[in-house]
Amino acid sequence: MRFLTAGALALSALTASPALADEGGGEVDETRVMDTIAVHGTYLSNEKFSGTKTQTPIIDVPQSLSVVTSDQIAEQAFTDLGDVLRYTPGASIGQGEGHRDQITIRGQNSTADFFIDGLRDDVQYFRPLYNVEQVEILRGSNAMIFGRGGGGGVVNRATKRPDFDADITSLSLSADTFGEISGAIDYNTAISATSAVRINAFAESLNNHRDQFGGDRFAINPTFVTRLSPDTSLLLSYEFVDDDRVVDRGVPSDGSGAPLAGYDTFFFGSADRNRTTLQANIAKARLDHRFSDSLSINTTLQYADYDKMYRNIYAASFDAVANTVTLDGYQDETARENLILQTNLVSEFATGGLAHTLLIGAEYADQQSANARNDNVFSDTDDDQTTIVFTRPLALPAIAFSNPVRNRRSDVEVLSLYAQDQVDLGQHFKLIAGVRFDRFEIDVNDIQNTAQFSRTDEEISPRFGIIYKPMENVSAYASYSKSFLPRSGDQFLELSDASSQLAPEEFNNQEIGIKWDIQSSFSLTAAVFKLDRDTTERTADGEDSFVTTSETQGFEIQLGGQATDRWRVDIGYSYLDAELEDGSTAGQVPANMFSFWNRYDVSSQLGIGLGVTYQDEQFASASNAVTAPDFTRVDAGIFYTMRNGTVLQLNIENLLDEAYFPAAHNDNNISPGAPLNARFTVKTRF
Repeated sequence: MRFLTAGALALSALTASPALADEGGGEVDETRVMDTIAVHGTYLSNEKFSGTKTQTPIIDVPQSLSVVTSDQIAEQAFTDLGDVLRYTPGASIGQGEGHRDQITIRGQNSTADFFIDGLRDDVQYFRPLYNVEQVEILRGSNAMIFGRGGGGGVVNRATKRPDFDADITSLSLSADTFGEISGAIDYNTAISATSAVRINAFAESLNNHRDQFGGDRFAINPTFVTRLSPDTSLLLSYEFVDDDRVVDRGVPSDGSGAPLAGYDTFFFGSADRNRTTLQANIAKARLDHRFSDSLSINTTLQYADYDKMYRNIYAASFDAVANTVTLDGYQDETARENLILQTNLVSEFATGGLAHTLLIGAEYADQQSANARNDNVFSDTDDDQTTIVFTRPLALPAIAFSNPVRNRRSDVEVLSLYAQDQVDLGQHFKLIAGVRFDRFEIDVNDIQNTAQFSRTDEEISPRFGIIYKPMENVSAYASYSKSFLPRSGDQFLELSDASSQLAPEEFNNQEIGIKWDIQSSFSLTAAVFKLDRDTTERTADGEDSFVTTSETQGFEIQLGGQATDRWRVDIGYSYLDAELEDGSTAGQVPANMFSFWNRYDVSSQLGIGLGVTYQDEQFASASNAVTAPDFTRVDAGIFYTMRNGTVLQLNIENLLDEAYFPAAHNDNNISPGAPLNARFTVKTRF
């Protein structure tokens, strides 16, 4: 509490001079709004995830929220979510074993807290950005909006929608100095007065600085929208993603508590055996209807089918004295089907002089998964591990696969009901209060061990926030929110005799902060927070008791937007103190992170960009035995727009050629960062 009190004093100091605020007008940033709304500041509509599921300006959301637009993604040549999170305070990336997105937000590690257009997208894979309108990162547990999981926060991709008012055909081609090549198309047209279609597609030949890495991926996303009546619209969307690449789990530690240096390109695996493939089919239908100016409803049905496989050989340890490396490996396959039905009713009304925005919602989800694992069997040991002399390249023994060592089927069924009220308490105060009920039922069939496990949890998740607005463009808030995670892992495959007896883990987020729209498109946000992760243990007398297994305290600040007509800047800083119950520090949580990107347009045709990211040293795991050192990476960009509108773009990454290790999975799987490299992009629009 001392930390929160000190933070409150610091934040109050920032709001002590409201006379500095811009009281002038400004247009709504139309890249973040679906309907025209005559207000100042930035809105996120209820067609997208907003932290409230209602049409609410960001300044009135009592929680930390970062939004990265498609323009920023293109400008900085981001290709995946890891790039986005490097410029997000309070969030960092994990290695993900070289085959998936993995994030740590406010000290909480997850492979499943991902959403697409507000609906869960939780299979382990690398999510492309070709069809993204914006990426939204909301920090702090909040099951009221998201449901289970999201202990530290969530990442949502809001996809591009058809536009009735524009005929667009845009093409982009990109290549970098490692040999990676990609191309994308964005086509939009109105096919009648009431219907429009948009098609986004991309293809990519993968390459990087690591020996033997390579692969291909492509995706396509046609979307159709039609107005069934002046008050009703229907959106239909289908996305297909195919990804085939080498799995790279980096380098081991050197035995002295540091990553093995000098082997930034060396591959501890086999290009033939280290492989991952994904095919994803995601189909969605959304119906929106407005009963009146103050009452609307939306219903979304999404079906997603994922087929994922990965094989990997990786370093389990390294002995510099004996000049040997120990290798391990396995093959893992997952097939999953997700069916989600979500309905939200939003009503605006007044009672007793108080204005209300009431949300009432329901969600049903059914998730069926099949997962199997086979160990590698090395011919020299007839085991899943082998120790060999360290040579360049590795002289690997012959490899086969064992019979399955894991074979499971799981069926998860979730029913959720939630309600939230946003109340204007006079001119200067707003109150947000909500509660969600989740009934989470899981059945696991452990085929390998001929055992079956089941558990049903019924959880209540509250959310509360109060906002003080001394001026229309300044807010200070305090909030409390809660989330939970059943004891079957974030992929819901790990139920056992012991875990099936335990209640879910709980996440409690306390936060205070300020938001200041300095101009209509330039804002400052800051927050201090305390997040506790409590887990259930069984006492000697058979009773459940909750103990705090981790506590993260921190501070975040962001300043970003269009500072002048020619200058746009985004600055972020976070401090995180993530401590586990035994007093050790959580793995993969840098204490200090700083990011800075700015673009200055020298003229209407020429722009230049410069960025800096700093990441403090971090432990590779909770063992605290291996430390990845801190680093500073400098990036730059040059942008030239030809008279016909074609854009020529050069992005230079790691301009100072810093040697660094940005991510890890454990003490012996640590990713070396890329050296100095450049990416050239051509974008044109018809």
